[in-house]
Amino acid sequence: MSHTLIAPSILAADFANLQRDIEMINASEADWFHIDIMDGVFVPNISFGMPVLKAISKHATKTVDVHLMIVDPDRYIQTFADLGANILTVHIEACTHLHRTLQAIKAAGMKAGVALNPHTSIALLEDTIKDIDLVCLMSVNPGFGGQKFIDNTYDKVRALKKLINEKGASTQIEIDGGVTNKNAKQLADAGADVLVAGSYVFGAENPTQTVADLKKLLS
Repeated sequence: MSHTLIAPSILAADFANLQRDIEMINASEADWFHIDIMDGVFVPNISFGMPVLKAISKHATKTVDVHLMIVDPDRYIQTFADLGANILTVHIEACTHLHRTLQAIKAAGMKAGVALNPHTSIALLEDTIKDIDLVCLMSVNPGFGGQKFIDNTYDKVRALKKLINEKGASTQIEIDGGVTNKNAKQLADAGADVLVAGSYVFGAENPTQTVADLKKLLS
């Protein structure tokens, strides 16, 4: 029995009806809220900032999984803790001192996540994997929603799972980008623990049913 979690990505929600969409996730079988914070520097897009996250956290009854696609994330660690983030994920490409950043995230009372862009090797995590609660593998190039899934992701998940097992770590593997009912089961079988789904959920006729169908597919 798989316990793969589903984390709908708020980036794909309807911002004019944000509370409605948050309530929908609360009431659905989804497990986490995945929230992308983008600065227009690390990625070419700008998403939303602190006030919106604060509003989401206020209404969310599930784990708030915050994914920082920003330069110099260290400056904001405490801020995101105060805003209600349960998991804070930073990009390895944006961290000069990854170990120190991970310790700071944990010291602020959150779980520490590390995100890797499609071209970044998981070998870079060998020395820190035991300090990482969650590795977020980007299965599309980050910055924009609705992109095509990169097939190399399956091999990457398997290799990462192997590293986690070899090091005796308890790190969860999260996949972010292009997740649908066509690849969800394969990703879970390869070793993914959390699947982020954005436009696939929010673009659906019935998002609640879409989440339920995904969960069923994974059970």
